[in-house]
Amino acid sequence: MLWRGSQALRLFSTGQVYFKNKLKLALIGQSLFGQEVYHHLCKEGHRVVGVFTVPDKDGKADPLALAAEKDGTPVFKFPRWRVKGKTIKEVAEAYKSVGAELNVLPFCTQFIPMDIIDSPKHGSIIYHPSILPRHRGASAINWTLIMGDKKAGFSVFWADDGLDTGPILLQRSCDIEPNDTVDALYNRFLFPEGIKAMVEAVQLIADGKAPRIPQPEEGATYEGIQKKENAEISWDQSAEVLHNWIRGHDKVPGAWTEINGQMVTFYGSSLLKSSVPPGEPLEIKGAKKPGLVTKNGLVLFGNDGKALMVRNLQFEDGRMIPASQYFSAGETSVVELTAEEVKVAETIKVIWAGILSNVPVIEDSTDFFKSGASSMDVVRLVEEIRQKCGGLQLQNEDVYMATKFEDFIQKVVRKLRGEDQEVELVVDYVSKEVNEMIVKMPYQCFINGEFTDADDGKTYDTINPTDGSTICKVSYASLVDVDKAVAAAKDAFEKGEWGRMNARERGRLMYRLADLLEENQEELATIEALDSGAVYTLALKTHIGMSVQTFRYFAGWCDKIQGSTIPINQARPNHNLTFTRKEPLGVCAIIIPWNYPLMMLAWKSAACLAAGNTLVLKPAQVTPLTALKFAELSVKAGFPKGVINIIPGSGGIAGQRLSEHPDIRKLGFTGSTAIGKQIMKSCAVSNLKKVSLELGGKSPLIIFNDCELDKAVRMGMGAVFFNKGENCIAAGRLFVEESIHDEFVTRVVEEIKKMKIGDPLDRSTDHGPQNHQAHLEKLLQYCEAGVKEGATLVYGGRQVHRPGFFMEPTVFTDVEDHMYLAKEESFGPIMVISKFQNGDIDGVLQRANNTEYGLASGVFTRDISKAMYVSEKLEAGTVFVNTYNKTDVAAPFGGVKQSGFGK
Repeated sequence: MLWRGSQALRLFSTGQVYFKNKLKLALIGQSLFGQEVYHHLCKEGHRVVGVFTVPDKDGKADPLALAAEKDGTPVFKFPRWRVKGKTIKEVAEAYKSVGAELNVLPFCTQFIPMDIIDSPKHGSIIYHPSILPRHRGASAINWTLIMGDKKAGFSVFWADDGLDTGPILLQRSCDIEPNDTVDALYNRFLFPEGIKAMVEAVQLIADGKAPRIPQPEEGATYEGIQKKENAEISWDQSAEVLHNWIRGHDKVPGAWTEINGQMVTFYGSSLLKSSVPPGEPLEIKGAKKPGLVTKNGLVLFGNDGKALMVRNLQFEDGRMIPASQYFSAGETSVVELTAEEVKVAETIKVIWAGILSNVPVIEDSTDFFKSGASSMDVVRLVEEIRQKCGGLQLQNEDVYMATKFEDFIQKVVRKLRGEDQEVELVVDYVSKEVNEMIVKMPYQCFINGEFTDADDGKTYDTINPTDGSTICKVSYASLVDVDKAVAAAKDAFEKGEWGRMNARERGRLMYRLADLLEENQEELATIEALDSGAVYTLALKTHIGMSVQTFRYFAGWCDKIQGSTIPINQARPNHNLTFTRKEPLGVCAIIIPWNYPLMMLAWKSAACLAAGNTLVLKPAQVTPLTALKFAELSVKAGFPKGVINIIPGSGGIAGQRLSEHPDIRKLGFTGSTAIGKQIMKSCAVSNLKKVSLELGGKSPLIIFNDCELDKAVRMGMGAVFFNKGENCIAAGRLFVEESIHDEFVTRVVEEIKKMKIGDPLDRSTDHGPQNHQAHLEKLLQYCEAGVKEGATLVYGGRQVHRPGFFMEPTVFTDVEDHMYLAKEESFGPIMVISKFQNGDIDGVLQRANNTEYGLASGVFTRDISKAMYVSEKLEAGTVFVNTYNKTDVAAPFGGVKQSGFGK
């Protein structure tokens, strides 16, 4: 039966398995798909006794015929099988001479008579690229997309005398991505999985286990062949319907419209979820609103006010251009070739001649497609150039955009010189179906705008703290990777587009990135929950929500960073002018912790980028995944290569190299005080680079007996247990006035018992797992130390008996100033309570300040004078009054003493 879709070569291997039962097969059809089915059936031990395919076209044999002839398999090339409804006698005799037990039709454009279909012992099976009975007919893949189906797939069915109506042998399905095209579906699923399914179907028949499931008539549809004349776009529809129509015709036959009196075909459609970028209007016949030619493509509008973007345009003469170049399509200059480039051009001419064997001489004006080339030849051309021209990697679209030999060589030369930089980001995802969605997680280093394996190929496991399972393997950056990332950032700052970009354009990119973070917030929050154990609802509001706010806030600062003029003594009469100019530093290194992976990234990188710096960021080794997803979104936002680089790995290797690197001008670090001291020393010894440090804390929270107790209990619990206690400003020690101490403790324990501990993706969960196993073990040791020193363990102190790294919310009382619990940060869900005498304000202040840390603090009282006095005396970067954890991107944040410096 007929179906359409461009064929692209897919190479994969399967283990060689030999079954007991084998069949003699006749393969009827053509194409690369047929060729691969042939190879795999032979590999599995079946005997192909005959291949029946189409005659040579322009002197070129079909790929299936080429493969069979090479193996010595009998090949028959019939232009037709019947005349006036009757089977041609000579054709039937030739077919019956091979003695096939089963006909296999992987892809066939010819009509095969029923006496041939029914002739073998086992009949005939056909591959069809839809989930039958839906989309019977020749353009099944096209209609799957045109109709906006959420699932695609294929069927292997038993041939009968109907049109794709025979009983089902097996079916497979896949999800359709929002911007899938016919090619994308075919290459990702229908081609590779279809080959496997055809082999599986044949073996099921050989083993006598193949089902025959009648097709239901309910849900059955039949759509005709889509041809160019009926692929015109009807504009009075929603953006999604327009998008489906365009992608459903990409590449064959191509959805088109009329622009300036000529037919223009659209390719590469995607729904535009962000704000519409600026561009130049383009009138389109029938469209109520003009399109916009932008630097990313042609924006089109549906009747619902929503938009889509088209990447490529093709004119009536076959010429294809990026849609962004519509108004400058005729301005391309001719480049003069070097001696080395001439050699490449000659090699490519030989490749063209091999493919276009019917063309006597390849001239500059020779058109690839008008000379008889097909989509299969595009794949061959790209692969041969890669093999014979030093690994030069072209895309199929490069051929469609330069169909004449002279234009094609010009495009190749520009690619060789690096002038053609509009290459789509390639991301090798790890995908997981979780939280009612499919999350796609990059796992490689992100250096100079590309995802790449670590230089030495090393990886490590990142663990899901909910159950201890491995999420995926992540690239483990080496010293070489760090140096590459710094070099890319330095080049982007000194020579790249970023260094020349005006401040307002910088802000536009940051606003766009904030929009993308918001559009992908559910996926990002899900990844954060998987990788760090953050409760999903908290991740959505805080981890991701504050990241969005941070980028929007600093995007607004980009064009408001100003210097000043300074009046000096010599200003008159010599007319001297003195002014200051605030300039970016250059390459900045950022090392972030694991408690708020994305939010910490945003807090540090947004300000860095707003000022015009480039950056190399090392996420915490145990939580790299949202940082790598952020890297992907930064490319979609339009950030130039090298501006943002992400290197997952260890602090001892990657982090230490960043602190020592001579090309880094500033380093921002959040983590422990001990590591902060080591980093500061390395930064000083190496090149005296600037440093910002946000380090450990033991934040005191003082609760007076005149407070609003309900609020103090609620806020006090949040001060300790927020984000599982993995919070840099968490209240490390609570001082509760003696007269309310016992009631406060009782109420806290009552509230803890109401907390639900469990899966962070469960919307009703209050308390998720600790970030990683080593941290959980440290917290348990912390509790053991408290008990040994004589503190009273009122509640918790143990690991929860379930898979994963769960810790009970814990309460200690009777904690004396000399104890380990009073001095050291737990960084976990452990409330440390000390009693102070009624009315002893100065005494409790002295105890609260008796620490080398000073990140945050808090006080609860109804007495405003007392609140102001206490907040003035507390030695901390932040003082919360009758609240806690209320941070905002507009407010300075940082510590004093050994909690670090820099806001």
